Amino acid sequence: MQNLFEPLTNAFRKNGGFLSYDRFYSLIKKHSTITEDEATIAELVIASGYPIKEVKNGYKFKPMHTSYKHQEYVVIDIETNGSKPGRSQVIEIGAVKVKDGKIVDRLESYVFCAYLPQNIVDLTGIQPQDLIGAPSRREALTKLKIFLGDAVFVAHNVEFDYTFLSASFKRFGLGCIGNMRLCTIELAKRTIESEKYGLLGLCDTLNIDMLAHHRAYSDALCSWKIMEQSLKNLPKYIKTTDDLIKFSNSSKKERKRKELQ
Repeated sequence: MQNLFEPLTNAFRKNGGFLSYDRFYSLIKKHSTITEDEATIAELVIASGYPIKEVKNGYKFKPMHTSYKHQEYVVIDIETNGSKPGRSQVIEIGAVKVKDGKIVDRLESYVFCAYLPQNIVDLTGIQPQDLIGAPSRREALTKLKIFLGDAVFVAHNVEFDYTFLSASFKRFGLGCIGNMRLCTIELAKRTIESEKYGLLGLCDTLNIDMLAHHRAYSDALCSWKIMEQSLKNLPKYIKTTDDLIKFSNSSKKERKRKELQ
């Protein structure tokens, strides 16, 4: 189903953030293999975290109708015992939920793991005994999926966390991730002058105190503080959440054209 979200988003953008029922369901049938009835299809898309809302005669794409200042974001970091989700697993989850520019909730959890390589122990400081008695993968991932809702998924190098977690969710029957995503590295590159754009480099540039690098909650919190600073430096034409997401992925040429409009 994940292959569906990009064409669906493009269609919403081309139609002012609204799709009629007929257009919405025809796109789903074209770009996915979902065969359920229409009501179930919509429930599956919404349950994935894809940010739509049913309105009169169709669906609206919430990021195009929500100010980025009032958007709900979940800033996530995960620690894993390897880089490949097919052979590795999440060992720690950290996340902060932000609404109206303020942290309103947090999630922090170890995840049970039977095998922790020494290089991961050295990198994170997490010890094998820390994971004994921790929530199972299914339990921890379910809690994260609920916590995420349909908020914008934010991470430093979002591709890794998003892809790893989506594969992990699928593995445990939790579906895929349909949330819009935002990378704080890419956003920082467009709003902050820094010699380095890794988490440590940006924390040094911005004088952000890091409690413990390569620990999930600490890294998630630092990622939010970087994002918070980035939001202060946005150009004036950024109004909606969708504007912000497109800006974070934009080229210099695209940004220049927007500024001249």
